[in-house]
Amino acid sequence: MKSALARRGLAAGLFAAALSGCTVQQMAKPPAPVESTPMQMTLTALPPPARKVPVTVFKYPDLTGQYKPSQTVQSYSRAVSQGGLAVLAKALMDAGNGQWFTVLEREGLDSLLKERAIIRETRAAYLSGDGRQLPPPPPLLYSGIIFEGGIVGYDSNTLTGGAGARYLGIGGSTEYREDTVTVSLRAVSTQSGEVLKMVSAKKTILSYGLSASVFRFVAFKELLEIEAGLTQNEPGFVALQQAIEHAVYSMIVEGAMAGLWDFQNPGDRQRVIEEYRIASAALPDPERLRELEETPTTVVRDQRKAPDDSSAEAKPVQQGAYQTSARDTSWDG
Repeated sequence: MKSALARRGLAAGLFAAALSGCTVQQMAKPPAPVESTPMQMTLTALPPPARKVPVTVFKYPDLTGQYKPSQTVQSYSRAVSQGGLAVLAKALMDAGNGQWFTVLEREGLDSLLKERAIIRETRAAYLSGDGRQLPPPPPLLYSGIIFEGGIVGYDSNTLTGGAGARYLGIGGSTEYREDTVTVSLRAVSTQSGEVLKMVSAKKTILSYGLSASVFRFVAFKELLEIEAGLTQNEPGFVALQQAIEHAVYSMIVEGAMAGLWDFQNPGDRQRVIEEYRIASAALPDPERLRELEETPTTVVRDQRKAPDDSSAEAKPVQQGAYQTSARDTSWDG
């Protein structure tokens, strides 16, 4: 009797191992290009600008200082990717299908200058085929705007929960968790050092798990136990990428509203700004602001003084104000 039960248990274990092995083989995928995110496609589809803007990015660091959460031992892996600069440079180059910004290399500036020194020395030491002196390398490009910022926040377990049920040893459960990553981006003028515009964006990272189990006696002294589960985590790098892409998109639209740059077609400018205002639902409506500015100022008396006091202080109540100023982002030297 015991040997029969042992054989059944061994057969069930081998079946479960074979099933899991087949599942792993089916889930394995060959290398493939990185898929475009919805925000990247929106950024690429932006209308062209009035002129291309040279910009510089020196760094885009992780300012959160947080490590991956672990319930067992201390983890020394960072909670977010350290490649924020590469993601930002790619997002700037994707804007308007490459028509918005000329991104200048500054992270590897030391290597770039060394290579240019080698080129300069080589051309000075040798002549061309017709005996003429070779010209030095052309000067480096410079920009009127530096993009600064970084990954400023990573909040773990901003939302957690789950549910489950079991009846007569048969049941299932689900659990979920939500994290949030926040990025900041600002445009700084190289002429004056003034911060021309600053935007922020955030993206949630969702993780959830499903599990089911069976634990019951199918016969006298014969116990059936089955467990299955699935866990899916939204890639943190993809969430960071979408947050940075949204920050670049916001910078372009709000920069156009502030006069830092402009769209080539005025109709495209109006359409993009209106779509952005509806999506964000946080920017003021120019028509409403114009009505508030035209509203006459109301004067009220300070109620803390006596009603018959002629020297009561009159205080104007400002109904609304809105002001934008154009900035020159070019530097022709």
